[in-house]
Amino acid sequence: MATAESGFHDMKFSGEFSVPATREIVFARLNDARFFASCLDGVSDLVEIDPTHYTARIETKIAFIRFTFAISVDIVEVEAPSRIAAKAEGTPLGVVGRLTSLATANLTEAEGCTIVAYDIDVALAGKLGSIGQPVLRSKAKEMERIFVERLRAAFASGAEAAR
Repeated sequence: MATAESGFHDMKFSGEFSVPATREIVFARLNDARFFASCLDGVSDLVEIDPTHYTARIETKIAFIRFTFAISVDIVEVEAPSRIAAKAEGTPLGVVGRLTSLATANLTEAEGCTIVAYDIDVALAGKLGSIGQPVLRSKAKEMERIFVERLRAAFASGAEAAR
């Protein structure tokens, strides 16, 4: 880990959650960029460059500072229906900094549900890197909670049966 003085931080996040659907269905939805983006808070302007490359904007508030990121996402690994990995790179608009991440999700079936286990490695540089890790970890947990709530709500609504 770098120090706050250098304005650079590496962080790792991991966890798991369950979704009330089969692994094949959950995998297909997580592999659908528009659906995935709809579960994330603050995503707009999603553009598909090709089936594994996307750009988007993400607006979020961290430590009372509002950031808007221009990001690019590359799907770097797909093993249907058990694993997906994506690399994201972005810069906050109007602020010196950079965000890079590698996120992996492993899906397993358990008693009629799918368990999604994830790992996210994040590197922050510039002004972003100077924000304290407890604040960033808190923000990451909030984003996870919103994502899981929206994902579960989409499956619970019955909308998936029509897809």
